[in-house]
Amino acid sequence: MSKTIISMKKKKRIALIAHDNRKIDLLEWAKYNRDLLAQHELFGTGTTGQLISNELKLNVHRFKSGPLGGDQQVGAKISEGDIDFLIFFWDPLEPLPHDPDIKALLRIAVVYNIPVACNRSTADFIISSPLMSVEYPRELIDYKERIVRPEGMGFNIL
Repeated sequence: MSKTIISMKKKKRIALIAHDNRKIDLLEWAKYNRDLLAQHELFGTGTTGQLISNELKLNVHRFKSGPLGGDQQVGAKISEGDIDFLIFFWDPLEPLPHDPDIKALLRIAVVYNIPVACNRSTADFIISSPLMSVEYPRELIDYKERIVRPEGMGFNIL
């Protein structure tokens, strides 16, 4: 498969999302890393974005709440190249009505090869990486080559 290199700029665009049972965990992590986060452009869904903005006094571009389409809005921004990585503290033990949206968001993050942290340990490793303060050549696989379009039919993904 062919690949394209996308330059992730020095100033990263970071999406911050947390389920209700994990909002305090994300807020504590964000407070601890406030100075590092302040060097980047922040995005968040609904309440999480508002909480971080209010508590840390940082500008956070806000989307709708996750169950109201915010997760899908973040996924769209990832596919458009407008978000560089995702910090998503999700609750693996709480079934949520928008679970399909969550799965779609995580899938799109993998398709577009952006770093994803779903817990504090991974978020710590990402935020403290030396790659956070430099441009980074992110490889993007061209999945179009995997789409087969038989004549007279829609399309199938192999």
